[in-house]
Amino acid sequence: MSWKKILKEIATAILIIFIFSNIISWLRKPELSSAMLPERTVQLIDGTAYRLQKGKPVVLHFWATWCRVCKAEASNIEHLSKKYDVLTIAVNSGDDEEIKQYMKREGVGFKVLNDKDGSWAKAFHVEVFPTTFIYDAKGELKFTEVGYTTTAGLLARMKFIE
Repeated sequence: MSWKKILKEIATAILIIFIFSNIISWLRKPELSSAMLPERTVQLIDGTAYRLQKGKPVVLHFWATWCRVCKAEASNIEHLSKKYDVLTIAVNSGDDEEIKQYMKREGVGFKVLNDKDGSWAKAFHVEVFPTTFIYDAKGELKFTEVGYTTTAGLLARMKFIE
């Protein structure tokens, strides 16, 4: 078998996996009562206030310390948070100190809202972790990703809405 044929088979397999994973994500996405970004101020685990507002693209990322897929995706979210406005919501993951320790172990420093009782997850109808919502500068929901998403995939979606 030639290298050209092997590369073609690999590219085809990757394309099929990409299409299949996007279909699964679309089928599993939560149905929101509103496609608009809720504007409010929240307190992060580091004690600072964060204003969720329109004006620039915003990513809301729901995750949990007990979620293995979230752990695998954490570096992707970290990379994204260096370039874009990202608010992560740690769901049912313990107190602020436990989340801080987890983040220290994982080597990440993105903004975190502690959703101790799962009320944010419930409001966004999140049942699968991780789940990511991407809003444009007008505050309109443009993408919902359920499950693992690559850094390249996240960056491409952000470039698309800019």
